[in-house]
Amino acid sequence: MTEFSGIEKLLALEEIKLLKARRDRAVDTKDWDLYLSLHAPDHVSHNDGYERWNNAQEMISNVKKLLDETKISVHHSHTPEITFESPVKAKGIWAMEDNIFWKQGDEDHWLHGFGFYHETYEKRDGKWLFTSRQLKRTHVLTSAGTKGVLQP
Repeated sequence: MTEFSGIEKLLALEEIKLLKARRDRAVDTKDWDLYLSLHAPDHVSHNDGYERWNNAQEMISNVKKLLDETKISVHHSHTPEITFESPVKAKGIWAMEDNIFWKQGDEDHWLHGFGFYHETYEKRDGKWLFTSRQLKRTHVLTSAGTKGVLQP
C-alpha cells in the first residue's frame, strides 16, 4: 500500500464518515439526487433477500420503489470499522439500525431492523464515493402484514 500520513488517513476517515452521514440523510429525506451523487456509477448493492443491483442507477431505482412517498424511514449508522487498502480505496463495516413506517388503509405498519452495512469506497476525482454496499440484518422486528412489502 502506498503510505499516507496519519493526518491524511484521519482526513480520509472523516470524509468517509461524512459520506455515510449524507447517505443516511439523503435516503431518509428522499433527496434522490444527493443519494445518487454519493455513489460511483459502477456501484453494486446486495441486500439480504433481494437480487444484486449492478449499478448506481439500478440501485437508486429500487431504493426509490422500496421507500416510496408512502413510507417514512429513519436510518442510524454508527461505530464504523474503516480499513484502508490504499490512499484511494477503503472498506467499512457500520453497525446499523433502520426504522420504516407506513400505513395500509387505516393500519400502521413498521419494520425495525438491526445489522451491519459492509461497504467499499473509492476516492475518485478527489471525492470519496460508495462503490459497494451489502446490508446484512441480524434481527428484524415487523408489524403483522409486512412480508412482501419491505421483506422479500
